[in-house]
Amino acid sequence: MTPQLNAIGLVTTDLAASLRFYRLLGLDIPADVESRPHVEVVAGGVRLMWDTVEVVESFGGPYTPPTGDARVSLAFECDGPADVDAVWARLAEAGHGEIEPFDAPWGQRYATVTDPDGNGVDLFAALAS
Repeated sequence: MTPQLNAIGLVTTDLAASLRFYRLLGLDIPADVESRPHVEVVAGGVRLMWDTVEVVESFGGPYTPPTGDARVSLAFECDGPADVDAVWARLAEAGHGEIEPFDAPWGQRYATVTDPDGNGVDLFAALAS
């Protein structure tokens, strides 16, 4: 059997702040999970999981956060170009804006925000043909 992508895990230093960000992005995360050390939801058919640093250290030893530019980012498809702008504006107003929306040469409206742990989150939608 070929392995299938099933989940993406995020390590967070502030679980409540991270969950607030992803709720603001639009994920349906239950309100009563902030006290848990591990949280997961299904987003676009893939599980997105959050673990506190303490959880990661419990099975992997001391955790050293990455430095420099990220090698991985999450990308969320929006309903259309106007939705990219609206979601970016909502998150930028909350202090998470990074790259303002623009019409990319590959045919998408594109923007980037940053979650509370510094992970890049891209927003995109196909431009009208």
